[in-house]
Amino acid sequence: MLEHHEQRELKRRRQRFMASIGPESVALVFSTREKRRNSDVDYLFRPNSDFVYLTGFHEPDAVLALAPGHPTHEETLFVRPHDTLREQWYGRRLGAERVTETLGIASAFTIEELNQVIPNLLDERAKLHVEDDPETTSQVETFLGATKIAGLTPPPDRSTLADTLHELRLFKSAAEIELMQKAADISASAHSRAMRYCRPGINELALESELQHEFALSNARFTAYPSIVASGANACIMHYIENNATIQDGDLVLIDAGCEYQCYASDITRTFPANGRFSPLQRDVYDVVLAAQDAAIEATKPGSKFTDPHNASMAVLAQGLLDFGVLEGSLDEVLENELAKPLTVHRCSHFLGLDVHDVGKREINGEDRLLEAGMVLTVEPGLYFGSAEAMPEIDAKWHNLGIRIEDDVLVTDDGNHVLTDAVPKRADEIESLMNG
Repeated sequence: MLEHHEQRELKRRRQRFMASIGPESVALVFSTREKRRNSDVDYLFRPNSDFVYLTGFHEPDAVLALAPGHPTHEETLFVRPHDTLREQWYGRRLGAERVTETLGIASAFTIEELNQVIPNLLDERAKLHVEDDPETTSQVETFLGATKIAGLTPPPDRSTLADTLHELRLFKSAAEIELMQKAADISASAHSRAMRYCRPGINELALESELQHEFALSNARFTAYPSIVASGANACIMHYIENNATIQDGDLVLIDAGCEYQCYASDITRTFPANGRFSPLQRDVYDVVLAAQDAAIEATKPGSKFTDPHNASMAVLAQGLLDFGVLEGSLDEVLENELAKPLTVHRCSHFLGLDVHDVGKREINGEDRLLEAGMVLTVEPGLYFGSAEAMPEIDAKWHNLGIRIEDDVLVTDDGNHVLTDAVPKRADEIESLMNG
């Protein structure tokens, strides 16, 4: 059962969403179905993020209907019915009878009653707000058809949840920030654990298992995304997830991993020496990436453009590459012509929340969005010196060196707060942790 304060938080979200769509609209939000892995085995279920945001409910095959101003069914949840045999095999179901007490949603029906109830909620509404997803489209068309068959009038207009609900999700409440801080703390502990455990000769998978162990100890069963444990040249692959190489003496190890806690994501990257000591060249490059991240975090504040952290990091990275002699020309030339892009590869930030690449528009009317308090975004600059085959033009000493540093940053009224600062990232701090 959700605590009363949790029910109140979710009620506020539903009320804000209904206020944003107006009294002439209706919204349908689906939890999604279980997905088949193979044969008769399903993947572990994780509900749709929009559905979780509004209900806090974690069962599949559920639908939330919101009809602002409806006299009896303003908020209605459809759930799987009780089934003694299936519950014996596959686990307990909440059932419609307990929805109001457990979730604080006033009206509830079984999912089997959906086609009978939904037409009355759709009738005479001007607009239907629904997920833009192929899985739900066919169901929605069925509802619209059933409404017509019943002699009622379905909504003539349709809108995606991205236009309304996703803007609300972009700004985190105090309750959400608390959960995101918990996810960040768990992930920070996992990264520190992996650093302490690391040594040459072990497999990348062994480090991944250390991360998973720490997540599980803190009741975080899911990762927010597949963990990246990339040693040596593998660190130059952005989404390397094989995690099956033997870590060599002298390698750097890049770990990009974060847990999901009560559906909220964390996203941390640290790069550290397998043997506990940076080589002089590794340290030089690492310190440039760290300085770039420092500059980007400094730019993550109210009133900054969404692209300002990226631009701040790029100026530092480009100057570092010029100082190393990897690039030639002036700083302005490098930035204007994007000469560093093959070595920096990706943008510096994305929003974070219930999804690791969270919802929210980065541009408004074609202009960069301004950052505001309550937004959470990653700050993750990197430098990647590929193989001799991929980058024959650079000196061999740079080849197969990849470094990324990533933190989760909350924009506050007076600046920012780094949610993930519990895991070391200064080179001296990393060496101290690994050799302590």
